[in-house]
Amino acid sequence: MAGQDYDYDYDLFVIGAGSGGVRASRIASSHGARVAVAEEYRVGGTCVIRGCVPKKLLVYGSHFAEELQDAANYGWTVEKMTFDWATLRDAVNKDVDRLNAAYTSTLENNKVERFLERATITGPHSVRLADSGREITAKFILVATGAWPVTPGIKGAEHCITSNEVFHLPELPKKVVIAGAGYIALEFAGIFNALGSHVTVVNRSETLLRGYDEALRDRLLQITMARGIEYKFNCPFEKVVKREDGTLEAWLKNQPEPLVADVILVATGRRPKTDGLGLETAGVELGEGGEIKVDARGQTTCESIYAVGDVTDRVQLTPIAIREGQAFADRVFGGKDTEIDYDCIPSAVFSQPPLASVGLTEGQARNKYGSVKVYSSDFRPMKNVFGHRPERGLYKMVVDAGTDRVLGLHMIGPEAPEILQAAAIAVKAGLTKADFDATVALHPSMAEELVLMK
Repeated sequence: MAGQDYDYDYDLFVIGAGSGGVRASRIASSHGARVAVAEEYRVGGTCVIRGCVPKKLLVYGSHFAEELQDAANYGWTVEKMTFDWATLRDAVNKDVDRLNAAYTSTLENNKVERFLERATITGPHSVRLADSGREITAKFILVATGAWPVTPGIKGAEHCITSNEVFHLPELPKKVVIAGAGYIALEFAGIFNALGSHVTVVNRSETLLRGYDEALRDRLLQITMARGIEYKFNCPFEKVVKREDGTLEAWLKNQPEPLVADVILVATGRRPKTDGLGLETAGVELGEGGEIKVDARGQTTCESIYAVGDVTDRVQLTPIAIREGQAFADRVFGGKDTEIDYDCIPSAVFSQPPLASVGLTEGQARNKYGSVKVYSSDFRPMKNVFGHRPERGLYKMVVDAGTDRVLGLHMIGPEAPEILQAAAIAVKAGLTKADFDATVALHPSMAEELVLMK
């Protein structure tokens, strides 16, 4: 760092101690900056506290339903199979506590001062802490407040829950209605379905998992319907009514009778958490969806204020927030002009079965390159044979017909995300279909289908 500016209380003040904010704080401090961070809820952010991590643990817990059912076919005798929601819920939340403590220790060990209260911006170089009323100045301010679940503007919406509250349900609901058909909706649909709840997914349009390859979306729909998940498309919510017995009625457009549920989970998207931050006091411009507008360096329309992660108008993924936080700290305090490449970002949906994708879909590739070749493998995973399930995996490769370069890989099947992470390296590196063909298959495995596609 070029030297500390003691005209300010801190060199950097970070609002939000999630993945991006914590990484930026730690790296900036390692470069010699005096850093403070404010977090109004818990250190760790959405991914660690109320998102990716606890959700994945619920996914793992729900997988045992299928594994235990299949165990008998492999010679195991499992008597008195029962499931206790409270045990799983409490174990997940205990691990969240552990991670919260770990993230807190990271800040402490890197000499980052913490304020566990809400902070709002009062000017280009100042913030106010809500509880104490203290005014703090900083040479730079970084906004890393993430995104927040969108709730519907309908009568009775207060009776619904979002992904924030789902990890604290007092008991496993017998009937669940899920509003939305994006990745959060379908992941929780799979969890509750596997644990024994009756699940109905309601969507205002006829498209699920917008942005993913159409063939994978169709396969997931077929499999999940066979597993008992019901879908109602083109059915916007009109209202929610709470009955005297505590159950809920979901009234839908074009439906004469309501759906009755114990829980209605709203998973219709997330919005950047910028409301009430005071950004206007510093001239920070927002987009139509409340997102902070930033340039390639993460700088807002106020030169002393930056933003990273889901609060911006860029990619909303935890690994991206972490990279943006690191790049910001390295640029501003470390003298390293690091650029982030947003091309070929792998993603996954931890539905049951899961999807994973990297690069262009077939439709995107045709629009951009015109002539493409599509290779696929439609197979029955070996683990499904003894499970007596007809479910089939599907791997799809999209290739530029002119150069033979692999433009995209799309997969649905057991362990697809684990397999795709390694395969994404090949796509990012610009390898060709011939490179995949030249690689010897690892047999017997599902991953070998990647080098056997026709």
